[in-house]
Amino acid sequence: MELELRNVSKDFDGVSAVSGVSVTMRKGVYGLLGVNGAGKTTLMRMLCTLIRPTAGEILWEGSDILEMGADYRDILGYLPQDFGYYPDLSVTDYMMYIASIKGIRPGAARKRTRQLLGQVGMAKYAKRKMKTLSGGMARRVGIAQAMLNNPKVLVLDEPTAGLDPNERIRFRNLISELAEERLVLLSTHIVSDVEFIANRIMLMKSGKIFYQGTTEKLLSSMDESVWHCTVPKREVNELVKRYLVGNVKSAPGGAELRILAKEPPTEQAVREEATLEDAFLLYFGEKVGGTDDTEI
Repeated sequence: MELELRNVSKDFDGVSAVSGVSVTMRKGVYGLLGVNGAGKTTLMRMLCTLIRPTAGEILWEGSDILEMGADYRDILGYLPQDFGYYPDLSVTDYMMYIASIKGIRPGAARKRTRQLLGQVGMAKYAKRKMKTLSGGMARRVGIAQAMLNNPKVLVLDEPTAGLDPNERIRFRNLISELAEERLVLLSTHIVSDVEFIANRIMLMKSGKIFYQGTTEKLLSSMDESVWHCTVPKREVNELVKRYLVGNVKSAPGGAELRILAKEPPTEQAVREEATLEDAFLLYFGEKVGGTDDTEI
């Protein structure tokens, strides 16, 4: 099980959305992190054969996915950031409609639909119309439809966008279950979506993947340390102008700050263990009050 991108690029009217991406993925969960506009969705759409690369090639088990055509799409499941549906269809009818598009026979489709709706916690809502579902419920149906053909490759683009914290946790647990026997690529700008479930992390900025590896390796490569300090409120503004500040919390007589810096930002600062959110702030963030030059 191997999906390989070789020097893949995509230009739109002379503007590079994805530039020279090379990566090899196998079974497990891969988290693609980047700010909005980094090129993540363009990369996803190329992986799903919705658009063609301007240069480079994408291979599944050594074969070009564009040449494979339907054979590749048979092993592919895709949940776009905004997936469409007919609002007046029931959940079951929607699933059966998608199954017919994927060429799944009615008998097998009905059995698979019941199984998947149970797996995503939507069995008791099977007769509800799609337009009556909450955002979290609709996303669960979305991942169920992506799994109809029991894909070997599951591509999820911003799967928890707009969900509340409880729904995000439920969704992450579901993805972990689904990833046991397949390759899952999850694109997001929400760090918590991948921090605890991704086997490998890829960081994307301005159309390029500039890091790929484990979370542990990423954190160990950080030049800056993470510091916790409590300061008088009058000093907060100066500190957030000088440093990357991940968190500011009111405290009796002052404020508690989480700061990224090479040296202790204050005499009382205590070093803390870095998290993936700290790394995201370091590579994509900005000093509070500064200018943001990370998005395109």
